Amino acid sequence: MVRKIIKIDEEKCNGCSACARACHEGAIEMVEGKAKLTREDYCDGLGDCLPECPCGAITFEEREAPAYDEAAVLAAKQKKMKETNRLEESNKEMKEERSSQLGQWPCQIKLVPVNAPYFHGAKLLVAADCTAFAYADVHYRYMKGKITLIGCPKLDSVDYSEKLTDIIKINEIKSVTVLRMEVPCCGGLEMAVKNALKASGKMIPWQVVTVSTDGKILEE
Repeated sequence: MVRKIIKIDEEKCNGCSACARACHEGAIEMVEGKAKLTREDYCDGLGDCLPECPCGAITFEEREAPAYDEAAVLAAKQKKMKETNRLEESNKEMKEERSSQLGQWPCQIKLVPVNAPYFHGAKLLVAADCTAFAYADVHYRYMKGKITLIGCPKLDSVDYSEKLTDIIKINEIKSVTVLRMEVPCCGGLEMAVKNALKASGKMIPWQVVTVSTDGKILEE
């Protein structure tokens, strides 16, 4: 069909991309530094792009062109909106990953008071010291939304069972996650949590996550 459609003089175009930004239909794109009408069926012929061009590179012409496809334009806008939302969500998650997710201080098992208010209704993360260094996303993936307790049964040379039992008994703990390394000494941390849960007499959901020495999740 013959209809009114825009024409871009590429020799006059300075590559500022103002017209592409002004085109709500997405008919204009920047290609190799020049504005191009890449989708004739997206151009409605109303010319929102004309007044934005500082070089006078855009004019109207009457010629044979595909009909304006409003449905395709709408679908393209919805797709672009979804991509924008995904990008914003991704950027938000990246920002959160850069922020500390530690919910309280102190965090060493030996130092925390068993009746601290932050334990009430808490999801508990009992983590081996080394996991924070071995696994890159430990803050965002495991610490976020939890109260974190850290320790190393080999270096501390203590049995955490008694203190963990008191914490679980005294407070309303919703769940317990054990984050340990694959090395044998971390077995003491896992066993302390098992003993504490058993001694508390409470039925609390719990899981063990094992991290390899090269920073991979082996078991979850």
